[in-house]
Amino acid sequence: MKAKIITVFIFICFLWSLLIFRAAYLQFLPHDKLNSLQNRQFQTVVTLPARRGTVYDTNGKELAMSSPAYSLYADPHIIKNKKDVSQKLSKLLGQNPREIMTKIKDSKKRFVWLDRVISAEAAEEIRELKIKGLGLVEDWKRVYPNDSLLGSTLGFLGKEGQALEGLELHYDKELRGEKKKVNTRRDARGRPLVQDGLLFTEHPQGKEVKLTIDSDLQYFVEAEMAQTIRKHEAAGGWVVVLDAKTSAIRALASLPSYDPNNPRSASSFTRRNRAITDTFEPGSTLKTLVIADAIEKQFVKPNTKIFCENGHFKIGKRVIREADSSHARGTITVNEILAYSSNVGTAKIALKMGDDKLMSGLKSFGFAERMGVDLPGEAKGITVKLPWNDHLIANVSFGQGITVTPLQMANAYAVIANGGVLNRPYIVESMTDAETGEVVKTSPQEIRRVLSPETAAQMRLMLAGVTSANGTGTAARVPGYIVGGKTGTAQKVKPTGRGYMQGGYIGSFTGFIPANDPKYVIFVGIDHPKKNGYYGSMNAAPLFSKIASYAVRKSGVNPEILSEATITKATLSHNSKNKEQEDKQLSLGGERVDEILNNSVTKVAPYMRALTVREVLGIASSENIKVKFVGSGRVDSTQPEQGQLLDDSRQMTIILK
Repeated sequence: MKAKIITVFIFICFLWSLLIFRAAYLQFLPHDKLNSLQNRQFQTVVTLPARRGTVYDTNGKELAMSSPAYSLYADPHIIKNKKDVSQKLSKLLGQNPREIMTKIKDSKKRFVWLDRVISAEAAEEIRELKIKGLGLVEDWKRVYPNDSLLGSTLGFLGKEGQALEGLELHYDKELRGEKKKVNTRRDARGRPLVQDGLLFTEHPQGKEVKLTIDSDLQYFVEAEMAQTIRKHEAAGGWVVVLDAKTSAIRALASLPSYDPNNPRSASSFTRRNRAITDTFEPGSTLKTLVIADAIEKQFVKPNTKIFCENGHFKIGKRVIREADSSHARGTITVNEILAYSSNVGTAKIALKMGDDKLMSGLKSFGFAERMGVDLPGEAKGITVKLPWNDHLIANVSFGQGITVTPLQMANAYAVIANGGVLNRPYIVESMTDAETGEVVKTSPQEIRRVLSPETAAQMRLMLAGVTSANGTGTAARVPGYIVGGKTGTAQKVKPTGRGYMQGGYIGSFTGFIPANDPKYVIFVGIDHPKKNGYYGSMNAAPLFSKIASYAVRKSGVNPEILSEATITKATLSHNSKNKEQEDKQLSLGGERVDEILNNSVTKVAPYMRALTVREVLGIASSENIKVKFVGSGRVDSTQPEQGQLLDDSRQMTIILK
């Protein structure tokens, strides 16, 4: 009996030893299969969206950024007294309590979203309610700190964080970055563990995008354009400011605009970036490009004389007339045709070229094709298929029967400003990988050469004549600088696409500054002005003057006492055989170059509106002007006003506001 008991005892001890050994083996020695099982039971993989990258202007100022926000979810199975919870949450979320009740009433559900992207303040108030079954997930909210500034260009995000329009849409992949997978612990029911009601994880980040836009210039453009629109009771307007050498976009505005922080309050028309998506008949601004192409192809020279029929040119059964009786002329040079904006003279030049040459020339400037700007929705414009009859050739030559975008028109004038090259316009200067720090910069891209440097130089000089005392663009002048450019006034096409609106016009001015070495190309268009003149010379040209003045002074382009030698140094080809021929080249609209440039910087008050005190002092120092400040802030007005003569004391009173 005793032996049996000892045998059983030994056997039981042996079994316990095996169990203890097995337990120790499982507890202390690694086991891939068991580790994998443990991970599957108590850990889960969560895919995290990246924090959207910040958008900066060229000076590093934030235009679009992501601020911390939260998304609220619920476990209806846990929530008690659902009606009371719905009432409390409705006040914090701004939702109907019935909508919340509908989401949480089914206790069989274990997860529902109650609201996405709520503020940190609202999240804190929800935490204080200490309602079991509610949880918060850290999220990001897109914020545009400058409200409506550059709104139609930046675009916006939807409620779920999806990019819908503008730059946000075009660079969505880069801005949102790559999603990141992370391991997190979960409970026995497979739900991620939360702490203090918050599922907290570290989010990856999208790329930072730096634009070519100057936000200060953009603000000035939008503010001044809004004033012009109010003054002329216009339907809207567009402004495009390009770097003359590279076609980098420095400002891009379409008014009316909207606040991308609240996009649902605006119509689809208002949200559209109409400076690149909408087309219009350009009117007389197209004459510049027709004449430039004719000179390049040697159909005419700047001093070729053409009989302009005294403003009454019959083609078949139809008659081409000048837009204004004051433009009617007899025999004048090509220089003067451009300066006086003669429809008849331009039509005769186009008829010399023929439809095929005219069409190919316009296409070479970038019309009837997309420029490839890095923004969505770019239109290519409309042209009628060849062949064209003589009347259509004449109409196209002065900007009817063809449509273009504001961006196309600005970029075409950049060809003349930069010496004859068509560049691809672009708005992103660089992108930075937030995690690696790698910076990828955008290089200017040449599409093709359109004009020889000599032809471009001749055209710059000829366009300076348009802003002379006898030209149509006098209102575009900027004291202390020479401006080259062209006015345009076109009838507005009916929305149906057939015929023109009664009394509907688009006034425009496209030009560059300074003409001797262009830094900026600026297009200004005023849509359907109803008051104080509908001609581009009355509404668009004065706005161009203000924008151009601000742009060159802000960027530090020093004024100088301009002379014939100054302008010809950068703009004239020196192929003249003798002085007499050079004198003829310099004859612009009946004026000598030195007469066109007779507003030296020390004679008139410069334009200083909206400048800072530091910027004013810089201008005053460079122009030897004494200034007296009244008030604080930015410049609201000056005495004397822009363009008025300064007395011998050279003193100005600067009123700040």
